[in-house]
Order: sequence, then C-alpha cells, then structure tokens
Amino acid sequence: MTIANPAYSTRSCRYGAEALREAALLIRAGEPVAVPTETVYGLAADATDNHAVAAIYSAKGRPSFNPLIVHVADLDMARGLADFSPVAEKLAARFWPGPLTLVLPVRADSGLSSLVTAGLPTVALRLPAHPAMRALIRESGRPLAAPSANRSGSISPTRAEHVLASLNGKVRMILDEGPTSEGLESTIAAPETDRVRLLRPGPVTAMMLEEATGLPVIIGKGDVKIEAPGQLESHYAPSKPVRLDALRAEGDEYLIGFGLMPCHINLSPEANLREAGANLFAALHIADASAVARIAVAPIPNEGIGAAINDRLKRAAA
Repeated sequence: MTIANPAYSTRSCRYGAEALREAALLIRAGEPVAVPTETVYGLAADATDNHAVAAIYSAKGRPSFNPLIVHVADLDMARGLADFSPVAEKLAARFWPGPLTLVLPVRADSGLSSLVTAGLPTVALRLPAHPAMRALIRESGRPLAAPSANRSGSISPTRAEHVLASLNGKVRMILDEGPTSEGLESTIAAPETDRVRLLRPGPVTAMMLEEATGLPVIIGKGDVKIEAPGQLESHYAPSKPVRLDALRAEGDEYLIGFGLMPCHINLSPEANLREAGANLFAALHIADASAVARIAVAPIPNEGIGAAINDRLKRAAA
C-alpha cells in the first residue's frame, strides 16, 4: 500500500490545552499526530478511518502486513472493539492503564479500519497511562491507532526531537511532553483460556503476567507469521552496525555501557534494568549520530525487563 504523502511543515508544540485542541482537530480531519505515551512517542490517527490509518503507514513507510496497536481512553471503549475473556479482564484490571497491549478477537461491530488489524481476526489494544495520549483520545472522541512515531524499522523515539529527526515533513504536528518514562514499547500478550502467549516482551514481564493470571506464560508466536507489532526480525535499528555483548569498544565503535565500566554512554551505572530500559533508545540515537562507524553494546542481564531490552537489541543488530 502506497499513497502520496505531501511534505508538511512539521511543528513541535508543547503539550497544553491549546495544542491538544489543535491536535484533536487534526485527528478528526484524518491527519496523524505524534504524541507521547509512557512507552515511546506514537504516531496517532483515527483507528476507524481507512484514509487516516493509511496516512500512518505512508508516513512511516511501514509494511501493510504489520498490524497497529489501537489506544483507548477506558475499558468500556476497549470492550466495544474486542471480545474480552475472563483472562483478558484480569490482565486489564491489573495492568491498565499502563504498558501492556492485549491481542484479542476483534468485534464484528467494532467499526475499526481493516488496515489496523492487517486482515487478522484480532486487534491489539492498549489503555495508556500517559495523560497526553489519554486526553487526545477523549478530545478527538476516537480510538487511536498509534505505532511508534519514526520511520519503520528505525530506532524508536523517546523524545519529540527524535520524532522530528525521523518524520520531519511527514506529519503536521508533534505534541511535546518531554522524554517518555518507560522508554521501551509495551509488552504484547495474547490471553488464552489456559495460558498467556507473550508476543513482545516489555515493561510488564512474563513473571508479572503469570502472577496476575495464575496461568503459564508461553513465549512465542502462534500460527500466523506476524500477529502483533514488533515481531519483524530486523526492527528498532540504527543506521550503523550493532555489536552486542561487548566488554570494550574497538577503535571504530561507540560503546553503550551497563554497570561500572569504561564507555561512551551508560544505560545505568548502577546496573538498574528499569533505568537501562528507559535510556536505551535515547542512547542508540546518540550513538547513531556520533562520528564513529559502528555501535557496541555491553551485556545486559536477561532477567525481568532485561529480556525486553535484549529483544530490542537483538532486532537492532539483525
């Protein structure tokens, strides 16, 4: 799917009542708007409007087989879009609003654009915690499809300036509310009767999902090749080659460290995984803009949110 996308004069506006009203008008007119969530900045558009959703794919250069997450203002809006099982209700009660996306059977009367689901019988839903995204959904009166606000496959944006560097001229407006708090995209889970499938690791860990449901958590996809965002082998990638598990930098490398070690930038000198997750994409942006030819990243423990960090790094290095 390709549509002509005119070059816009992209404005970055500090989040507030006036900017929110303007952003909502753009949403209702079928235009995408970049907006912060607690995870990363998203490129939001009316999830019920085919042309608006097509504009997201066009601005990002995103393949149309890759579905989008739909963001909602409350649980009632979510229930109008998808069928909630008892397990899904448990997860929503425990983790919403927050960085958990649920992949659920889409309702026949949802009114969602078929482009959002990429032709799948399911829809990915999230109730975000960030006040700017929640306010934009309410002000526009629409559920908002919102992948990360960057060129498809490149480093996710955690600041407004990251969005501007990636999509300048592709969108009209960026709502700027400073850096995001989580810094990693949401966990994506598909709840089933007797298990939960973890489709993308994130701030809500496998152990947290298991504790909330009392069910085993299975890591991996189902029968379809792509059933949720973030499952492409190469994703979140800088323009430079990335070497993982590096203990020191080679001569032409910019080293992203973790814990006490000599490096160019450190995700967390105290080896705090949550701090490392919040800083990961910002560090990759800085390394990608440096004068050296390659990027190296220190080993990250594969526990808790470290699993999500390593997932992003593996796809960045693919």
